Amino acid sequence: MFAGGYQEPGARGLCRLTITGEGLEAGPNLAAYANVSAGIRRPGTGLWYLVDEEADRVTLADADTDWREVASFSSGGHGPCHLALDRSGRLLSIANYGSGTVAMYRLDGEGLPVGPPAIHQNEGQGPNVERQEGPHAHWVGFAPDGRLYAADLGTDQILAFPTHAPTGALGEPSVAYAAPPGSGPRQLAFHPILPVAFLVSELASTLTVLKIEESGTLSVQHILSTLPADAAPDSLGGAVALNPAGTRLYVSNRGHDSVASFAVDPEGEVRLLGHTPSGGTSPRFLLLLEDKLLVAHEKAGGVTILPLDGTGRPGPSAGQAELPGAAFLGASWP
Repeated sequence: MFAGGYQEPGARGLCRLTITGEGLEAGPNLAAYANVSAGIRRPGTGLWYLVDEEADRVTLADADTDWREVASFSSGGHGPCHLALDRSGRLLSIANYGSGTVAMYRLDGEGLPVGPPAIHQNEGQGPNVERQEGPHAHWVGFAPDGRLYAADLGTDQILAFPTHAPTGALGEPSVAYAAPPGSGPRQLAFHPILPVAFLVSELASTLTVLKIEESGTLSVQHILSTLPADAAPDSLGGAVALNPAGTRLYVSNRGHDSVASFAVDPEGEVRLLGHTPSGGTSPRFLLLLEDKLLVAHEKAGGVTILPLDGTGRPGPSAGQAELPGAAFLGASWP
């Protein structure tokens, strides 16, 4: 496994993580990449697409050759914070938070970009004058039917784009879901079997269960808080992780500094199991393994390891690797 994060005093950059009998151990730096707040592996290879959020670049790096840089190219905007590959491995999409743009590259058989990206510039704003003065694309992901979805925190929207893998065309989007004003959609997770998506809204600290209609629109089934009733109101929703079976879902709370655990039934309904302290400050990223949950803390606490019990609930931290600015975790399997 490895961790990436923001460049700051004491930060380790991209470094190896190892689970040991004593907990979690951080190894030496793997490469001189900085501000890696998101990444995605090209399936079946050692190739990783890594963003540099400050330089507005995406680097294609080969983990099998000491993280050698294979290529570097523009993110298609400012402040890239999330990436997604389609099932064919021929399309790469990038969410640019700063500019509110969604970019998409067509890739060749080696995973390299072919030509310039298709770029969509979203427009609009939300009622939160400090956080929603303009569009802020925060997440992108491809649905099973190939449609691209993008969560825009600044405009309280989930956009749906038709795509065309042979050409890399990015069609004109529709608003698949208009979120409650000021809620700030941050991340989606698609159920592995059901036509259901789970949305974490950052500013409202909520989990929204959405049904994916055949038209591509998303209809609300339920909205639940990710916080306990007595939590301070200044907490922000963070990351979402769903297990491969689609039966357990986890959301991080930044400020409350906890992980909310939910059970997901065969119909896609969710039930809160409880809250667990994340072991640090501002849990930004969750990496779900078979019997444990790793949490990356952006502000303090580095990376912690939370064992999962037989019900799938995380227990207290069982190990910590002190990594300032931790923002992303990756694993080179399956």
